[in-house]
Amino acid sequence: MLELDCHLTKDGHVIVSHDENLLRQTGHDVTISSLNLEELPSYKETLEVNFKTGHYSTGTDRNFALLEDVFRKFPHTAVNIEVKEDNSALIEKMSDLPKKYNREGISVWASEESTIMASCCKMNSSMPYMFTVKQGLLLLLLYYTGLLPFVPLGESFLQFYLPHIFNRAYIPDSWILRNSLVIYLLERLTLRKGMFKHLKDRGIQVCGHAVSCPVLVILRKRILH
Repeated sequence: MLELDCHLTKDGHVIVSHDENLLRQTGHDVTISSLNLEELPSYKETLEVNFKTGHYSTGTDRNFALLEDVFRKFPHTAVNIEVKEDNSALIEKMSDLPKKYNREGISVWASEESTIMASCCKMNSSMPYMFTVKQGLLLLLLYYTGLLPFVPLGESFLQFYLPHIFNRAYIPDSWILRNSLVIYLLERLTLRKGMFKHLKDRGIQVCGHAVSCPVLVILRKRILH
């Protein structure tokens, strides 16, 4: 599964980019939403890999990709599309493109915010969707209280973070996430084999997300149930 973030240009094109402000990626302090497609600057020649401190990436093609480019290049690959802003124009475009390329079943809504996820599902209820942070915390509560088997779940995917990656390949800004004891406790609390098995039995896919990286590691062979 590919995991990516999208933003909308001033003239209505859906661009694949982690950041809305392009300073880190291009050296230009501009936002995607303020520019037309042809005005987008190129990526830097060398860009630090933000999920592996001290490592850098480069390439000959330094242009930003359209979401359509990804769909055309990977027609049979599941794509997790994270929405970071409650922008109805962006969500509508991101809903229309999977329809256009006949891939609604393998294009997945993702957002950390429950309000944004509600807007996405309202726009296109045919696409599967992931747990938000709020729903993920509720999932843990239901698991630990023993109520999980009795509560209906609409989500198709659980994307969870792999805490130990923070101390091995990535240096987070927050000091608390650099504390090995905190990382250990987070793992003990969230990485519960019994919960994952229960979700698997209910047809919900489980995938691990190392940190802010563009690829998700799928822990099961089937992409969608």
